[in-house]
Amino acid sequence: MFRKKSLNRAVNSIIAASLSAGMAGSVGAAQLEEVIVTATKTEASTQDIPVAVSALTSESLEQLGVSNFEDYLVQLPGVTAGGGNGPGQSTVYIRGVASTTPNLTVAGVSGLVPNVALYLDEQPMAQPGRNLDVYIADIARVEVLAGPQGTLYGSSSQAGTVRLITNKPDLSAAYGKVKAGFATISDGGDSNNVEFMMNAPVSDNVAIRGVFYRDKKGGYVDGVAGTLSVADSARWQPAGTVRSNGVPVEGFRGGFQAGADLSGVTFQEASAIVEEDQNEVEYTGGRISALIEFNDDWSLQAGVIEQQVESDGTFYSDPNLGDYEIRRYQDEFIEDEFSNFSLTLEGRIGALEVLYAGAYTDRDLEQKVDYSDYLYIGQYLPYYVCDYSVTYGDVTGNCGRPNLYVHATSTSELTTHELRVNTPADRSIRATVGAFFSDFEFTELNDFTYPDSVNAIGWGGVAGFGSNTVFPTPGYRTTDEPFPDDAIFRNDIMRTDEQLGLFGEITFDVSDTISVTVGARYYDYEVDFMGSANASFYNFGGLGSTDYQAFGTDINDLYDGDGCLTWNNDTFNTHDTHPTYCAGGTPPVAGVDGLEQDDVDRITNSLTAPDVSEDSGVIGKLTVSFTPDSDSLYYLTWSEGFRTGLLNRPGGAYQAATNYTVPFEVESDEVINIEFGWKLDMMDGAMRFNGSAYMIDIEKLQTTIFDTSIVNLFFSDNAADAEVKGIEGDLTYAASDNLTLRAAFSFLDTEVTDVLTPTGDVVQGSSLAYAPEFQGNLSARYVWDLDNGLTAHFMPSVAMSDSQKTDIIQPNSIELDSWTLVNVTAGVTNGTWIVEAFVDNLTDEMAAMSGSYVYDRERIAYTRPRTMGVRFTYDF
Repeated sequence: MFRKKSLNRAVNSIIAASLSAGMAGSVGAAQLEEVIVTATKTEASTQDIPVAVSALTSESLEQLGVSNFEDYLVQLPGVTAGGGNGPGQSTVYIRGVASTTPNLTVAGVSGLVPNVALYLDEQPMAQPGRNLDVYIADIARVEVLAGPQGTLYGSSSQAGTVRLITNKPDLSAAYGKVKAGFATISDGGDSNNVEFMMNAPVSDNVAIRGVFYRDKKGGYVDGVAGTLSVADSARWQPAGTVRSNGVPVEGFRGGFQAGADLSGVTFQEASAIVEEDQNEVEYTGGRISALIEFNDDWSLQAGVIEQQVESDGTFYSDPNLGDYEIRRYQDEFIEDEFSNFSLTLEGRIGALEVLYAGAYTDRDLEQKVDYSDYLYIGQYLPYYVCDYSVTYGDVTGNCGRPNLYVHATSTSELTTHELRVNTPADRSIRATVGAFFSDFEFTELNDFTYPDSVNAIGWGGVAGFGSNTVFPTPGYRTTDEPFPDDAIFRNDIMRTDEQLGLFGEITFDVSDTISVTVGARYYDYEVDFMGSANASFYNFGGLGSTDYQAFGTDINDLYDGDGCLTWNNDTFNTHDTHPTYCAGGTPPVAGVDGLEQDDVDRITNSLTAPDVSEDSGVIGKLTVSFTPDSDSLYYLTWSEGFRTGLLNRPGGAYQAATNYTVPFEVESDEVINIEFGWKLDMMDGAMRFNGSAYMIDIEKLQTTIFDTSIVNLFFSDNAADAEVKGIEGDLTYAASDNLTLRAAFSFLDTEVTDVLTPTGDVVQGSSLAYAPEFQGNLSARYVWDLDNGLTAHFMPSVAMSDSQKTDIIQPNSIELDSWTLVNVTAGVTNGTWIVEAFVDNLTDEMAAMSGSYVYDRERIAYTRPRTMGVRFTYDF
């Protein structure tokens, strides 16, 4: 049940809309324009399809100054984003179906597949933990389809779909556009951008369109002075300590050396890097597309996109410091570039519309992330940067600086093919049927680097860790060379995902006013995992070990499906023998081969590890729509959604305190959505009110967990069942030819109904992540003619959100405060050029958009401070 205040807000919103309709009856000249979308994979007006779809048109995007991921999400109530530590590092959530904040250090290695699909025209672009931040240049519209869209869009459309629709080459005329802008951020840096678009017919049946852009966005988060030492490590933290988020440290998670006398330890301090406005970003790229019309029935469109995003620093701030301030102990950066090639063939075979869409996307990313916050939760950190006598002796000696970092390089390749057929839209029985195939390959090499580990004195008075040699198991690896001396942990993995889908929707007109749509999708997916996740341990300070995969996971061996495991966590001696255990063979025994009971449990579990994560099945959809007249549509929908599962790096790890074993395979989580929606055009087309009320049942909700009392690696699990109840709507009113008013709202009530992971970290009855009870926005646009032939406009807008939590895992969760953002735009145009002045975040609100508490410290990504600027557009 909704909390009382939320229900009152919902009722008041609907009453206000009704009163507006009644009170404004005297104004009848203005009418709203029809918005055409392709949400159902056929062209149709938003008012004619029984689907909850919001669309930001090209005109709306320009009026709002939208250029990137964050800009358009703020305009869409019911849509939130987690992660948020810079461009290309966020995950979209719709209707509160969210569980966790993606962690950037392992986003590709163990990140969940998004449950909201991101499409660029006909091609899916979503990736685990790191959605592509496609720059909004020459975009026809952004379509947001709320609720499960799995029958037409497949996996990752579990909670909804976001579609970026580009402008296509135009045969009718040659024309172009130039856009430029400059802005300054309050107590931050300056921003500037330039964009050029040109459309050119080459002949009667060939046209080319291109857009090129560069956008530098100034920084606003300051790196401030401070120091950090291993004295703050979780290793010394006693059980019962209350974290800053209010959750106490459980007894079995207390520090290994809690209460130790540290007076004999010398702690070296890391000094924070001081830099103002350190999170500057630059987008550079372009898109070229060509259209060939072979005849009246067949056409071919080909496109190429190249984009590079370069960013320095971090977008996270520490709310315990000053506004927009952070302490970081390593320089950070990200270089994220992608190439995309697409081909779309459209035509007719008799009365049937046929479309083939194929695409290939290649993405390369290099990133350096400060990892010093690991100090607050990683109990083994002192072992790596302190003399052995501190952690295994009489607690005396030297501890180096905890200025840790992760250097990550990753590549991804995504190939997609879709073939579909539409029957004529004017028939009483009409259908869309098709087939889809995708092949995704992701590789990532992460070196978790502890610079002062090379100075720590180990056994025998030898400093540092010896060569950490790759275990010679057949399978994937980037290199056979040893790790760098100061790389203490390495992920070297390949993750693949193949999907096949056969889908269809058929609509029957039962009468002139009632239609029934039935949809289904057969899906078949296979996710594979190869490589290794390897930690140094047994090669410290002269132990003579080459540390083959000790205290790591040989993923190549674990997930090869042969029922055998070569055990490599043996002794402090050189790894010259490696016992292999097989199902049905001689079982592992505690006390033999240096095994402890925990080792026996993990080996026994690992013998049952699967080869791949795979599943197949059918999901469905049923919609009944009622159209009493040309101005109203009501519909009732039952629909299902799913997303693919994955494999865990530390599968088989065991926690005795809760009798919990990390699963090898995380299953697909599934949702069932029941929705009642309405689409109303009122007052002779001057007012439009669309909305829906829905209930969503979630089974086996996937989440990512970091719990060093279980294992020192991120892992995922089907942690809970949950439910979501909500009401959402948008209202547009053309009060006159001069004034247009818009409003949108979302009310949510989310709840974990059953806990499946028995670690005590998920609480029954708690809310889901990134699910504010209320979100809304209001805007007004007033235009008027000036005496000199110019037309002026003024546009204020307000967006607001209630508070929200960042994770369903209680020790990893914080609450983000509610916020209200006010933007104002004013400008003049003569029909060929437009000049505008704007102020974004007029009240200088520190709006918390996302956050993380994975390492027991609050890290929050705020929207930009007050930003004032001008922009210019010239059409020719």
